[in-house]
Amino acid sequence: MRAAVELIMDTGRRPEEIADLAFDCLTHDGDGLPVLLYDNHKANRLARRLPVSSTTADLIIAQQAWVQGRFPDTPVCDLKLLPTDRRNPDGHKSLTAFSVAFHHRSWMSAMPVLHTNDGFELDKSRAVLYAYRHAYAQRHADAGVGIDVLRELMDHRKLDTTSGYYQVGQQRRRDAVEKIAAMQFDRHGDRFWHQAEELLDSEQARRAIGEVVVPFGVCTEPSNVQADGHACPYRFRCVGCDHFRTDVSYLPDLNAHLADLLRNREKLLATQDLDDWARDEALPSQTEITRIRRLISKVEACLDLFTPTQRTEVEQAVTLLRRHRTVSLGMPQIRQPQPDIRLERP
Repeated sequence: MRAAVELIMDTGRRPEEIADLAFDCLTHDGDGLPVLLYDNHKANRLARRLPVSSTTADLIIAQQAWVQGRFPDTPVCDLKLLPTDRRNPDGHKSLTAFSVAFHHRSWMSAMPVLHTNDGFELDKSRAVLYAYRHAYAQRHADAGVGIDVLRELMDHRKLDTTSGYYQVGQQRRRDAVEKIAAMQFDRHGDRFWHQAEELLDSEQARRAIGEVVVPFGVCTEPSNVQADGHACPYRFRCVGCDHFRTDVSYLPDLNAHLADLLRNREKLLATQDLDDWARDEALPSQTEITRIRRLISKVEACLDLFTPTQRTEVEQAVTLLRRHRTVSLGMPQIRQPQPDIRLERP
């Protein structure tokens, strides 16, 4: 049972995946590093490979030796790494996830009162086996592992699934915000050097309670903030509004928006299907394009003043802040019509 719990902690696999491990679940890659073989039954993906540490490999090797000593007459191909002790004279049957969870709960209940790093008493009822899968993801995220790599480690198909398993650590977020706070820009591309400390505190508060994000920055207009970014009274003309501000972490979004404006402008100028007034109404403003170009150039000019080391630190901070940024465009959408089949049903 202890080996099962330790493997769940170390590998972040689901309890049923660890409980059902075959005896020969440990192999090595081309560089001779240990790899765990397991079956992802939930997604019907068999023979998955997970790189593990040498400590985890030693734990598996010790468990294999113990199992062979207990069932010396059973062929290795028929053994389980974690055999149950109930009605299992030959070692063919593995533990169940339920039995591992039961013993884990007994172990947790027998512990003294536990406290978090903040001094609060830990609710031990939350320390379930599946929580170690989230802890595995959190450890790797705190170590700077990219979400695309972490998705492979978690054996997920979608990045959105992986992002739900961890949060950016508060200290790492604080460090990132400290690097970005002094690089705030208004709509004219002017920096807020004299407000850096105030911005730092407000950034922490804003990230704690949620933020109103527009396509390439942050909006502070009261009515739009109250509506969670969906009620801009100025029709989302951000670069012409004093309530808009941005920072270096939004530079990719600014470049993407500029490319969209230029692409849409060329498309509208080339079309023959619109009346002149409709084309003029839909055509992106040349003033807006010029403003965004100037804003981008000022942000990039600011980055060019940094040394290579400073620029690397800023880029790492930007990556951290963008990892969990939820962008709400706030643009109006057209509601899809409901089908007229059995409308009387709720």
